[in-house]
Amino acid sequence: MEHFDASLSTYFKALLGPRDTRVKGWFLLDNYIPTFICSVIYLLIVWLGPKYMRNKQPFSCRGILVVYNLGLTLLSLYMFCELVTGVWEGKYNFFCQGTRTAGESDMKIIRVLWWYYFSKLIEFMDTFFFILRKNNHQITVLHVYHHASMLNIWWFVMNWVPCGHSYFGATLNSFIHVLMYSYYGLSSVPSMRPYLWWKKYITQGQLLQFVLTIIQTSCGVIWPCTFPLGWLYFQIGYMISLIALFTNFYIQTYNRKEASRRKDHLKDHQNGSVAANGHTNSFSPLENNVKPRKLRKD
Repeated sequence: MEHFDASLSTYFKALLGPRDTRVKGWFLLDNYIPTFICSVIYLLIVWLGPKYMRNKQPFSCRGILVVYNLGLTLLSLYMFCELVTGVWEGKYNFFCQGTRTAGESDMKIIRVLWWYYFSKLIEFMDTFFFILRKNNHQITVLHVYHHASMLNIWWFVMNWVPCGHSYFGATLNSFIHVLMYSYYGLSSVPSMRPYLWWKKYITQGQLLQFVLTIIQTSCGVIWPCTFPLGWLYFQIGYMISLIALFTNFYIQTYNRKEASRRKDHLKDHQNGSVAANGHTNSFSPLENNVKPRKLRKD
């Protein structure tokens, strides 16, 4: 195993250059194998979990979901605030920022981005809760691709470019996750669901986040600095893949929902249950007043 680890490190060094020594000895960062194994276990659970739960009753998980989503909301808020203050204190350049130009502010960014990397491991629980609750329709290609890829990508980011231009996407994503996990935490409480209106705008915010990240990353390509260009090209490509998948999710989720709403509305008119003045002529069944479960896409 030690020989394999050494060979892997040599390969990465030849491909990507020397690692950043500032993260040497940090938890999970010295060796890629634990991150890789966690990802493989995640994919195995995605594959085998629904099969195991097929003939079992779904778990509620309501209490633990409130705690879980609240915890990730607070962690995301912490990361967002620390990244913003670190960028401000280090006078980061929006157009291009190297990885060794801001002194102690760079170290502040690195420490926060380690938590960002680690949060991607915690977020595997999103999928596990879907499996336990038998919400298998929410385990989409987008969901699995996003969760499995982010942990691995950020292991490499933390070892080679743990600050500098890497801050931007993580900052935007942390802000979006404050909105997203607060929504899911509150939606775990049935009495709060009628007051939650911003789910649709979370998806729009994610798409905006990807576009802004591409723009900011492209600035580093057009006006280069000491930040490695290869990482910038990779990030642009990865953002494009997420835009394609999230756009497809957005169209399928909300356009189909709108079409279904129009169809139901037309049926109500045809059945005479809706009068011309907008008031119903009869009471609707109780089950028609129950809102459908909303898809979770990340």
